[in-house]
Amino acid sequence: MTTTIQRIPQRDNACLVPQPVPGEPGLFQVDATWGTIQPMQIAPGVRTVGELDVIAHLEQSLPVIDSRTEDFYTAATIPGAKNIPYPQAAERMDELDREQPAIFFCNGPQCGQSPTAIRALLEAGYPADKILYYRGGMHDWLTLGLPAQPGNKQRNNT
Repeated sequence: MTTTIQRIPQRDNACLVPQPVPGEPGLFQVDATWGTIQPMQIAPGVRTVGELDVIAHLEQSLPVIDSRTEDFYTAATIPGAKNIPYPQAAERMDELDREQPAIFFCNGPQCGQSPTAIRALLEAGYPADKILYYRGGMHDWLTLGLPAQPGNKQRNNT
């Protein structure tokens, strides 16, 4: 017996990031209709990490890269994250320290922005062992009740 699993069709105005429900602290509305589910492992040598890894990385002042476009970043990001939008990843790889692993994230498991950035970096010769992929992204970060803040609009932010 073969089973075909189909997702809910995408709505016209899909909401890519969970939105707080007004007057209900800790409650978020999630749109499950957008994007394409991303694999757990993006590329050989690139390790997928979870929230505890992201927190430890931030506590050690190691780089966490928000690879979403600037409009998403400026609306809300993980505190301490730097914005390198996915279309600029390869051209801005000199902003990364090849001695320290960097965690890349985007909107969540169905978002292709950080996978696209990671593939571009790998194609440009960036070492896979210095790239970490937080697949949960802003979706999981927010729905787990972790803090977010507006991102800084400056190009070389930290």
